[in-house]
Amino acid sequence: MSTDFEEHRLAIIGAGVMGTNISTLALGHGVPVVLVDVDETVLDQARRTIKQKTRHAQLMGVLPADRPQGELTTSISLDDIAGATTVIEAVTEVAEVKEKVLPWASRVIDPGTPLISNTSCIPIDEMASWVGRPEDLVGVHFMNPSYMIKMVEVIRGPRTDPAVLKDVTGLLTVLGREALVIEDSAGFVINRLLHPLINTAAMLVQEGVASVEAVDGLLEGCLGHSTGPLRTGDLIGLENLVDSLNVLYERRGDESCRPCDLLLEKVRDGHLGRKTGRGFYDYGKVAS
Repeated sequence: MSTDFEEHRLAIIGAGVMGTNISTLALGHGVPVVLVDVDETVLDQARRTIKQKTRHAQLMGVLPADRPQGELTTSISLDDIAGATTVIEAVTEVAEVKEKVLPWASRVIDPGTPLISNTSCIPIDEMASWVGRPEDLVGVHFMNPSYMIKMVEVIRGPRTDPAVLKDVTGLLTVLGREALVIEDSAGFVINRLLHPLINTAAMLVQEGVASVEAVDGLLEGCLGHSTGPLRTGDLIGLENLVDSLNVLYERRGDESCRPCDLLLEKVRDGHLGRKTGRGFYDYGKVAS
């Protein structure tokens, strides 16, 4: 695949946090995007969110100044991903949801078109069994916010075609990302390390061992973390964190990945982190 941004046409399935993040990144690097989700209300909000994120990215100076903005198209039909040079699935981290989306996407696109899952925990080879051409599937774990964080985790499944992997890393180069390729496993590298840490940090607060501020402060001040684990959980979205922890617990049986009661309580109460204005921290009123 060409490293010229004008040769790429990206389709993204899922207009939530990660879908709008990746759209912002691609559009800002001159790559046109077709963004697909379930209804126009979701897509209307996504268009506003992408404009806000683009302004933020421009203010932070993380988008190239020498490229025209890519064109954004939105659709409620998965058939409109046909013709894309790469497709990214960015729906919620629930296997049953991905199992509905990925086979359809695989049927619509041409053979050899890279089909990327932005999964954070579900093994690539597990998902490859759902699609018609498992060799076209690869994992790319973009971090949040995708337009700010340059490093990405690229997961090579046992059946991933080397040519597809090469195309994907070429696209990431166009998007100004640095790709580190790893082998397949539940949770990969980042979340096998990070998510149990956040869960344990929440347990310490739940048990009354330390306050939220103390837990984060110790990780920042003693271990050099730029952001403490609980503030990081708020950024990820606590419902997304719980979904990923459940995937890790179900597939690995690691008790450190069983979501603690405090996390579950916050999700039940709708306190999901920054996007709702409250999680472990209070962020004030969320702009509509």
